[in-house]
Amino acid sequence: MLLKKIPKKKRLIIFIGVLLVLGFTATSLISYFAAAGTLRIEMTEDILPLTSDNIYSEIQKDLVRPAFIASMMASDTFLRDWVLNGEKESKQITKYLAEIKEKYGLVSSFFVSESTRTYYYAGGKLKTVNPTDSRDRWYFRVRNMEHPYEINVDSDMADRDKLTIFINYRVVDYNGNYIGATGCGLTVTTVQALLDSYADRYQRTIYFVNKQGQVTLTGTNTPPPFTTIPKNISLPDNAQNTARSKTKAISYTRNEETYLLNTRFIPQLGLYLFVEQSIQRQIRQMRRILLNNLAVSIVISVLVLFAISSTITLYQTKLESMATTDKLTQLLNRHAFEILFDQAVQEAERVKRPITAILFDIDEFKKINDRHGHPAGDAVLVSVAATAAEAIRKSDGICRWGGEEFLLLLKDCSLEQGELLAEKIRQSVAETIIYYDGKAIQVEVSLGIAELRKGENQENLLHRIDQALYLAKEKGRNRFESAL
Repeated sequence: MLLKKIPKKKRLIIFIGVLLVLGFTATSLISYFAAAGTLRIEMTEDILPLTSDNIYSEIQKDLVRPAFIASMMASDTFLRDWVLNGEKESKQITKYLAEIKEKYGLVSSFFVSESTRTYYYAGGKLKTVNPTDSRDRWYFRVRNMEHPYEINVDSDMADRDKLTIFINYRVVDYNGNYIGATGCGLTVTTVQALLDSYADRYQRTIYFVNKQGQVTLTGTNTPPPFTTIPKNISLPDNAQNTARSKTKAISYTRNEETYLLNTRFIPQLGLYLFVEQSIQRQIRQMRRILLNNLAVSIVISVLVLFAISSTITLYQTKLESMATTDKLTQLLNRHAFEILFDQAVQEAERVKRPITAILFDIDEFKKINDRHGHPAGDAVLVSVAATAAEAIRKSDGICRWGGEEFLLLLKDCSLEQGELLAEKIRQSVAETIIYYDGKAIQVEVSLGIAELRKGENQENLLHRIDQALYLAKEKGRNRFESAL
């Protein structure tokens, strides 16, 4: 009974407060029982660095090898001489690429000539690259980059669009002039299988991160905990320094659990190798209670986030509705319509389609208020708004412009089409009988119409429509007039 007397808003605040208290309490208990300093030192100084060294050695063999092969291809005198001699016999380059692919067990080997823009691969000529083709953007990116090579994940057109890790290498002549791009590739599934094998063998989470902090390569069985590294994990400013310092070990907290992370920069790939492990996983048998508390903490955090998210969503939706909707008619208000107008004009200029606007108001509305009362006037406004809204398309806009005035914005609509719609609205309103407090009220509307001129702003358009509406009033009301 006491809880029912508390307002809903305060009940929600109390609910969130209780959850936060429980969450902080659980976090404190977990932090207290997780003081495994000795294990942390051992893992930081011995276990993780050793694992990282072993994985690095295997990566040198399994992944860096294609980068060296691409480098060798880019500096091969046969390749450069063949290009400089005019690419006379394409069978020679095809044979060369096929031998490279077979000899080193690659899934792809290729060369793209700058002079002819021909894409050669082990099976012959694949295509001619084009700067307007989105699938050829990689080539023009490589052509313009300063670094001699890049590693890029893309679809292999020569192998049924399989997702492939390409090592794209710039090829220059003996004077340093760019003459094409060459390289080789590994399928992403191959690399993911390698990472999965490392993870199974060493029982660690292993993934690659680029210099922007984005996770680029990971296994399928042991995905990383994030797609972009969080702020509490910083990459060194100078990747080369990381390479010289061999490895870097840090610890960080995620979901109230401490993780030890060992990073190493692999300059040949231009990526960071991340090897991480949770301390709690090593003491699972000894700290079952600790893991249970951690699970409670995670559940509480999720509940708190859900509660906060629900609250924010609820009030944000309500505020947005209040800011853009007329309370009485539920149409757009003037502020929202001005935003819609700007967007519609930009779209119309882009697609070169006409826009027509209709301004109308209820004839002798003051007499309705004086005779039947303001509540009856409100009922009339609601009815007329609903009638006009039913007559337009979903893509059109309608708002209560002020008082008894309404404004329509009709996309892809000429003046002639707008006149037909205006007549339809006029007729529908005139034929609608509005009943309020047992009394029948019949209303009529006058309308002004104008088509947006090229380069015309909102103020000028509204001025012309207003003049047309004024003319309709002068000519006897219950009619429409068009602005020329």
